[in-house]
Amino acid sequence: MIDRIQTLAKQNHNRHLNIRHHLHANPELSFKEFETSKYVQAELDDIGIPFKAGYVETGIVAHIEGKDPGSKVIALRADLDALPITEENDVPYKSTNHGVMHACGHDVHTTCLLGAARILNELKSEFAGTIKLIFQPGEERLPGGASLMIKEGALLNPNPSGIIGQHVYPQLEAGKVGFRPGMYMASTDEIYVTVKGKGGHAALPHFNIDPVVISAQIIVALQQIASRYSQPDIPVVLSFGKINANGATNVIPDEVKIEGTFRTMNEDLRFKLHERMKEISVSMARGMGGDCDFDIHVGYPFLVNDEALTLNSQEAARQYLGAENVVDLGLRMTAEDFAYYTQEIPGCFYRLGVNNKAKGMSSGLHTSTFDIDESALETGVGLMAHLALDALNKS
Repeated sequence: MIDRIQTLAKQNHNRHLNIRHHLHANPELSFKEFETSKYVQAELDDIGIPFKAGYVETGIVAHIEGKDPGSKVIALRADLDALPITEENDVPYKSTNHGVMHACGHDVHTTCLLGAARILNELKSEFAGTIKLIFQPGEERLPGGASLMIKEGALLNPNPSGIIGQHVYPQLEAGKVGFRPGMYMASTDEIYVTVKGKGGHAALPHFNIDPVVISAQIIVALQQIASRYSQPDIPVVLSFGKINANGATNVIPDEVKIEGTFRTMNEDLRFKLHERMKEISVSMARGMGGDCDFDIHVGYPFLVNDEALTLNSQEAARQYLGAENVVDLGLRMTAEDFAYYTQEIPGCFYRLGVNNKAKGMSSGLHTSTFDIDESALETGVGLMAHLALDALNKS
C-alpha cells in the first residue's frame, strides 16, 4: 500500500502545485475564508467526496467511507485562514490580496488534505472504516475555529476515535517530518493590564501617584509567577510586549497600559496562576496608592499528543519515509487551536519540513518572505494518507 500511495502522490504532484498556488495567491483572513471554502468544495466535488459546508460559515466536513464504514473512524484536519501580512516574495503565485498572506502555511495544509483525500478516495474499496476530513476556518484568531467547529458538531456523526493534523516547519528540511508524543504546545492567554495613578509634573512626584513606577514593580513581581509560583516540571512563560504610558520627559501620566502573553502546559495550573497574577497586580498597585484593572483573554488550551496515536504515527512515518527522515521534536511554547481537538479525543499533531536553504526557502513562519520547498507537498500529501490508513488499522 505504501508504494501505491507514494506513486499516487507523485503522479498528482502538478495538481497539488496548482492547488497550492491558487490558495497562496488568494488568501483570506480568519473567519472570512468564503472564496477559499468555495474552492475546497469544488475540489471535493471533483474528487467525488460528499461533504457538508457551513460550519462556522466557511468550515467544511467531508467523509470518505471504506468497507464497513461504521467500524472505525479517524479524522484529518487542515486550516484555511491567512494572516494580515503583506507578502514580499517575488513569485508567480504571490498574494493578490494586498495585506493578506499565507505566511503560516495553511495553504500547504489545505493542499495536503485535499491531495490525501484524492488518494484515500481512490483506495476506499481497500480499507475498512471512515475517514473524516475537517477543513477549519479561523485558526489564527481567538476563540479559534477549532473550538467553534467542535461546538457545531464537527466531531459527531460519526465520532472519530482520533484526529491527525500537520503543520509546516521551516526549521526542518523538506522531505523530513517531526513528532512528539505527550505535551507538545502551550496554552496561550492574552493579558491586558491598566495601572491607574495620578498624573502631574515629573519634577513634583510627591504630588502624584506614579503609574509608571507601579507598572515597573508589577512587571518585575509577575516574573515570579514562572520562577516561584509554578511547578518546576511544568513549562510556564510570561512575557510583556507592549507598554503604553503616553507621558513625556516631564509628564507623569494618569495611567499605563500593559499587554502580554501567558503560556503553560497544565490547565489546572493555568487558571490558578491567572488568579495569582491578578492578586499580585491589584494588591501591589493599591499598596502604592494606585489601582489596577487586570484582564485575561483566555485563548487556546495546551496541546497534548496522544501517546499511542503519536508513537504509532511516528513508526508509520518511518516506514513511509525512512527512519532517517523522521525526527523527534522538542516542547514548543507557541500555540495552536488544534489543541481543542486534543482536549476532546486522542490527537497527533506533527510537523512537515519545508526548508531548503539552497533555494532560499528558510524564512520563518509569520514573516513576509515565508515560502516552502514545494517538494514537501509530495511528502505531506502521501504521508497524511498513509497515517490515516495506519490509524484506521490500529484503532
